Amino acid sequence: MGYKVKMQKVDRPTNCSYYINFPVPIADSVDMQKGEELEWFVEDRNTFIVRRIKPCKSFLKKKKDRV
Repeated sequence: MGYKVKMQKVDRPTNCSYYINFPVPIADSVDMQKGEELEWFVEDRNTFIVRRIKPCKSFLKKKKDRV
C-alpha cells in the first residue's frame, strides 16, 4: 500500500526549499516520534529512500532456531 504526496516548493527572499510531508498512517505504523531525525538516500532517479538515523527495535519477534 502506498500514499501519494506532493512536493511543495517554498520560495523565500533568502532561499528556496522543497518539502515532502510524511503521511500520518505510515508514521503511526512505525512509531515515528516528533523531532526524530531521518536521512534521505537517492537509489536512482525514481527511487528515494528515507531511514532513521537512530534505529529502533523491531516490532517483530525473532523465531528461536530449532535444532
